[in-house]
Amino acid sequence: MAISKLNNIIKIKKENYSFYKIEYGRLNFVFSTSENGLDINCISDEGITNIENIKKWFNVKNIGYLKQIHSDLIYNYDGKIHEGDALIADNDNTAVGIFTADCVPVLLADREKNVIAAVHSGWRGSLKMIVFKTIKKLKKEYGCKEDNIIAVIGPHIMNCCYYVGEEVFNSFSDVKELKGININNNGRLDLKEIIKHQLSFSGIKKENIMFLDMCTYCNENNEFHSYRKNKTSKRNFSFVYIK
Repeated sequence: MAISKLNNIIKIKKENYSFYKIEYGRLNFVFSTSENGLDINCISDEGITNIENIKKWFNVKNIGYLKQIHSDLIYNYDGKIHEGDALIADNDNTAVGIFTADCVPVLLADREKNVIAAVHSGWRGSLKMIVFKTIKKLKKEYGCKEDNIIAVIGPHIMNCCYYVGEEVFNSFSDVKELKGININNNGRLDLKEIIKHQLSFSGIKKENIMFLDMCTYCNENNEFHSYRKNKTSKRNFSFVYIK
């Protein structure tokens, strides 16, 4: 299944910091960069301050996020901080987002129901099919339809750089929904291929699946925090909201 590299992405400035943004009608998908040291996380005072800054920078009232634990736990936004890895909201003036430093941010939005979701999918979350399960929850609890869901796969460590052990590949071989897809590129794990397959398996139209062709590890402009590269505690933040 082919998916589209984004051509309508723009780079915008907020004070001294840069973000990549995609506007799709009323839907807004945003990905922070590490330019000028921007760190957005929930474990430091600086990170929390920058979460609050997003409200001002992007004119949203609430920012939903989670204490991420590489799980398949999915929550409906209620203003609290839960332990989990996917967050759904249908609240006005609310953004939901996830923190990454190599893992895959997947942002989802139903353009008819005005429902949004942010998913954190590293190899463990991908193994647990968290993207597929999030879409299943969108359909069951919010009445979302596959034809109306837009999915954007954000910057992450790509198959050019993501070396993993044989035990990781063996773990994926046990997942029946992922049978028959090639995720091993000479010892490098292709998370995008796994997530793409989950989206396809969920019934999302190929023309509604987009990705940013940016590797957090080897991006030539060094625009993103990468744990593998720098062993950093700093994080990128990817979020979605509806105007």
